[in-house]
This record gives sequence, C-alpha cells and structure tokens, in this order.
Amino acid sequence: MPKVSDIMESMEYGPAPEDSSAVRDWLAGRTFGHFIAGRFTRPDQTFATRDPSTGEVLAQVSQGSARDVAKAVRAARRAQRGWGAMPGHDRARFLYAIARTIQKRERFLAVLETLDNGKPIRESRDIDVPLVVRHFYHHAGWAEIAETEFPGHAPLGVCGQIIPWNFPLLMLAWKVAPALAAGNTVVLKPAEYTPLTALAFAEICAHVGLPAGVINIVTGDGETGAALVASPVDKIAFTGSTEVGRGIARAVAGSGKKLTLELGGKSPFVVMDDADLDAAVEGVVDSIWFNQGQVCCAGSRILVAESVAARFESLLRARMDRLRVGAPLDKSTDIGAIVDPVQKDRILGILSRATGAGAELVGGQAQDGCFIAPGYLKNIAPANPGMREEIFGPIATLSTFRTPDEAVDLANNTAYGLAASVWSESATVATDLAAKIKAGVVWVNCANIFAAAAPFGGVRDSGYGREGGREGMLDYHSPPIPKPLRDPLPAAIAASPDGAAHEDKNIDRTVKLYIGGAQKRPDGGASYAAQDELIPLGGKKDIRNAVEAAAGALGKWQGLGGHGRAQVLYFLAENLALRRSEFAGFASVEQIEAAIRRCFYYAGFADKFDGATVAAKPGHLTHVQHDPHGVMGVIAPNGSPFAGFMSLVLPAIAMGNTVVAVPSQDKPMAALTLAQVLATSDVPGGVVNIVTGPRDGLAQALASHDGVNAVWHVAQGEALAATERAASETLIPVWSPEPRDWAAPDAQGRDFLRRATRAKTIWLPYGALPAGTGSSAY
Repeated sequence: MPKVSDIMESMEYGPAPEDSSAVRDWLAGRTFGHFIAGRFTRPDQTFATRDPSTGEVLAQVSQGSARDVAKAVRAARRAQRGWGAMPGHDRARFLYAIARTIQKRERFLAVLETLDNGKPIRESRDIDVPLVVRHFYHHAGWAEIAETEFPGHAPLGVCGQIIPWNFPLLMLAWKVAPALAAGNTVVLKPAEYTPLTALAFAEICAHVGLPAGVINIVTGDGETGAALVASPVDKIAFTGSTEVGRGIARAVAGSGKKLTLELGGKSPFVVMDDADLDAAVEGVVDSIWFNQGQVCCAGSRILVAESVAARFESLLRARMDRLRVGAPLDKSTDIGAIVDPVQKDRILGILSRATGAGAELVGGQAQDGCFIAPGYLKNIAPANPGMREEIFGPIATLSTFRTPDEAVDLANNTAYGLAASVWSESATVATDLAAKIKAGVVWVNCANIFAAAAPFGGVRDSGYGREGGREGMLDYHSPPIPKPLRDPLPAAIAASPDGAAHEDKNIDRTVKLYIGGAQKRPDGGASYAAQDELIPLGGKKDIRNAVEAAAGALGKWQGLGGHGRAQVLYFLAENLALRRSEFAGFASVEQIEAAIRRCFYYAGFADKFDGATVAAKPGHLTHVQHDPHGVMGVIAPNGSPFAGFMSLVLPAIAMGNTVVAVPSQDKPMAALTLAQVLATSDVPGGVVNIVTGPRDGLAQALASHDGVNAVWHVAQGEALAATERAASETLIPVWSPEPRDWAAPDAQGRDFLRRATRAKTIWLPYGALPAGTGSSAY
C-alpha cells in the first residue's frame, strides 16, 4: 500500500467507487413491460440493455410494436380530456410531487443512469439529475400561471416524444415537463440503449398518483419510434440525428402534427487572441471530454486565433493527458464508456477516414472495452470528414484563424447550427461574434450551460422549435382559435395543363414580377389570365432570382434596426392610405383598410417585440432574443387578395426578414399594384419580392431552396403536405396559419411575430458567483 507521503508527491487518485447495490437489487432479474395507462404491461418480446463499461446485462426490456404504441396513444387520449381540463394549480401540484420525489431518489437515479449509459457518475450525480429536478420544479410554476401567461391558448392533445441515449433522464424531463404543464398527455419512447431511467420515472409517476394515461412509456428500437411517429398523436418532439429527423419531417408532412426537432451539431468553440486560455481549455474539457463528446451541442470544432494557437495547444495537450478514462461508477473518473460498441465503431470509422484524408490525430486511441481516450484532429482541412461529420465521441478538431471575420466564416461553415462557444476578454468582441454566429445558443466564456428557463434548440440542419422557458411552453400550446372564414377557402386554379398559361408575344403590356426592387419579366415570358389581366407566370428560376435578391437585402434591412423598419412601415401605411383608389378594383374597402391597419400595427411592434433576460443561473446574464429567420417564403391565402397578403408579409419584414411572397393566384393584382407603393415608400429593393403563378408549385420551389430559412403557406390537404415534404429535405420550418377572416382584428398578433423569429439564447457570465452556487459550467 502506498504511503501518504508518496501520494502527496504523485497526487494520484485512488479508487472511489460509488455503491450500486441498491440499483442492482432493483434490477435483479427484472424484465420490464411497457408503462401504459398507469401500469406495466406483461412483457412479450424483449431485448437486453447492458452496462457499456462491462457488457454486463442489466435487465430485459420489451420491444414495442405498433400495437403497443396504439394502445399507449389510446390511453393518453382518454386521459388528456381530464388532464387538459384540470386547473393549472392541480397540474402544478403533480409536477411538484414528481420533482420532489426525483430529488429524494437522486443518488439512485444517478447510479442507474451511469450504469445504463456509461457516463461518469459525477456527470449523472452533479449535472443531469439536478437539472431533471429543476425542469419539473420550473414547469410546475408554468402550470400554475399558464392561464394568465398564455390567455386563450389550449393544450395540443397527445404528444409523442422520442429521446436519445446521451441524456436519457434529462431529455425525458426536458420534453415531459412542459408537455404536462401545458395540459398535454405523453407517449414517450426512450432510446433502446438507455431505457432504464425512463422506466424508473414511470414508477415515480405511479408513486405520486399521476392519473393513469397521462404518462405512457413504450420501449423499443427505431421501429417502435416509427410507429409512434405514424400514430394519431398531435405533436412529435424528437431529439436525435439529422438523418432521422429528416425522415420524421417527411413522415408527418400533411398530417397536421406539430413538430419539434432537436438534431445534430458540429458546434464551434472560438478562442480569440485575448481569451483566458486556461479557462478556455477547461471549457473544452467541460464541453467535449467530460461527457465523452456524446453531446449534440459539444464544442467539437475548436477554432483558435493563430497568434495564441501554439500556447493554447500546449495547455490543451497537458490537460488532456491528465484526464482519467475508466470505470464510470468511480468518482475519480473523468471519461467513461461509449454507450455501445456500435457507436464506438462509428467513431473509429470517422477517425480512420479523417486521418486518411490528411488529418493528424493527437490522442484518441481506442481502448479495451467500450472506451476511447480523449483526442483531437489537427492539420485538418475544411472538407475533411472529421470536420464535416458529427463524430459524437471524445474527439475534437483544432484549426486556426487570423481575423474575427475569418473566425465567423469558419464557425458558420457547417450545415449545423445548434450551439457555439466564444472566448474573449473583450465584451465587444465576444458579443459581436455571438450575434454573427448562426446558432440557437451561444455561450460566452463558458460552455454547455443548460437551464429550464432558457430556450434550447437549433437552426438549419440542427432542427427547429425550442425546448425550455416560455418558448418551450408555447410550442406545447395551440394559440387562440381565429374567427372562421365567412366563405370556404377557395381552391387554387391548376397551373397550365388546360392552356390557361401561354406565351405572350406582347409581354411588355402585362404586369410583371417584382424582384429586387424592380419589375421584371418572368423567366420564359409566360403568363396566365386573372382579373382581366395577363399575370406573369413565375417559375423555379424566378424563385431563385427572388431568393437571391432577398438574401442580398438582408444586411441593409436588418441594419436599419427596429426603429428604422418601423419608420418605413409607417411611411408605407401613409402611402397606402393616399393611394386607396388604385386598389379599389382589386380588393374590397374592408381589405384595404385592414392592410393599412396592419402596417401601423407591425410598425408599432417593430422595435417592441422584445427578448427577455431570464433567471436561469446565478452569475450569468442569460438573454433570449428574437432573431429573424432570414429569407422567408410567404404563400398568401388565395381568397384574400390584399388583407391576407399584407397580414403575412408585414410581420415577417417588421422582424427583419426579407420575403419572397406568392400572392393570391386567382386575384393577384392587389399585391402586384403594391409593388409600385413599395418602391416609393423607402422599402429597400429585395425586402419584398413578389412572384405570381401556381401557388402550390411555387411553395414547393421555396421549401426546397436551401437559401430559404422559413416558409409560411396558407393551405390545406395535399397542397400543404407537398410543401412540408419538400421542406423535410432542407429542414425548413413550415407554418400554415389557420384559415380565417384576414380582414378581422385577430388576423394580427404576437403569434405572427413569434413565428417570424427564432429564439437565440446567449449566456454571458458576469460578476462573481454567490457563495455556495459552485462553478460548474453546468
């Protein structure tokens, strides 16, 4: 046995295993059924779940079938009527009881999570389970105040939720807590690798007396998840890979189901030349290595200012070499096991291709069992597989930049947009980069901080929708129901197979498309007859030109700021009022007056749709801001030629977006006449682009264009389904506002502004942490 004096010299840690006997007693001989309608079903076909650090079988778990999923959805549907009608105070008491019970069982759940997932006990014990508790406490508060905070809103109904294996219990809480607080019921499928804490949570729900059917848990593999996606639920919330997310978006297209996707990431970790390098190195350890890199928002692309790169790498290498890889239940372990041999092989395959393409691997050696040592890839080209693909293991990439602009370009040189971390001692530099990096969350001088009060989610190939905070609650609610249309929604006319469209030899006599601030002929010169005029028949090339013009106008339009955009919209309202008579033949007086009111309303909100500083974590200024999507495709209602068009275009541009708008197909002249007013109202060219023609075909062209960031399409049935299928490939969020009387007062409101933006959460540490709060990045 070593002497104390020797230990003081070496500072080596001895073994410090966490006692797992209580968990093993609970698991001994267990074969789990599904949890449906308040009880566990009889197990049928099963599979083993294993301890990834040893390969030991922990329990047998049921493989869910489509029949099991259907049974769970029926139970949830029955329970939702009572749960949704229950006073918010009563739901809050249930959520509080769940939080308190989890708190009492924290150690048990942490050990169970580590056994099933392979992450170090320190992460499960000190980060994951406390955050689970926080989510249920936080959402107990939302349940209590939902009636006053979300007036007129209603629960969606039954929510299908599919969670990954990297944060099994935390992802459960992240999804279940807001769903229940809003009055929804849940059918949840945990990852097949890590179902055990979800099943333990089911026991907690039964223990606190949660009404039967409010929570249902069906275990199984991807086929079980596919059955849940196909089932008659009202929402799907999925966290997982981008590839699977695309498939889910394609599967739910046209179903009317709401969808939240939190997908993959390749997050930049930007270290400026004035950064505290020691702190930044610890940020790397927290972000990518302590969790085996099995975090979708891990800062896996380290970008370092060239002038400090050598010093940074020296510190990084020294810190990496002292990290301890080993038994996850040992409290001295820094890096635990990869969740499954399949995942380990996948990581090693990417590393092999990365080094084969010229990158140099430092560390990162495979070890016996399901372990990989921490490491990073250097001398790596932007197109290298290690730089482009999500490795999802304890491997980072390391590259350099020379200027802040180059840092932003490199940070945004990815299909993903989940998170980013920026390190600089200059608040000006740090916040400037935070504003320019395209990501749903940006941490400044910190990494991987999460809180129930702060929205989390991505952009681009990292998905859409938000979980956490007010935004997360809104995504589990339906907004107030608008007044119904007085007449049915008119059907759109067919494109041209019947000869309605034709080559116009005198195209100069027809009205034209409005692209980039100028009237232009459609590509090919075709037109169709509507409202006794020859209307330009726009096509895919016209959409491409319009998107390019809209993208080119973004910088100038957003640079005006909210106040500047408000002045432009007020001026537009004034000019519309002066030129009412020009629209009289193309729209009713009611629609014209509604359009003028919309200009005033959204001008008023242009500089007042504020973000919020949320009370998330002591010592951190956590700001949630409303960022514009960018280029938006807007397909206006066919039966409301002016009020409908303006009700959609105005909130979009008020928030700083530029639009490619498709007006009423049957009655487009009001929108085309508007082009003249836009040009004389200081609306910069390219902010509003108008392309006429077959609405549904143009909608699909917009949804499939990777330069478009969001699409609004007022449609139903197959027309909407086709647009959503096209958008599933580009992962563009599609919103279809309910049909309504577009001249009525409820055709405007904050919901339009929220849909015209996406929440971006920026974390900025400040001051000294209060005593007792700790300094963990989590």
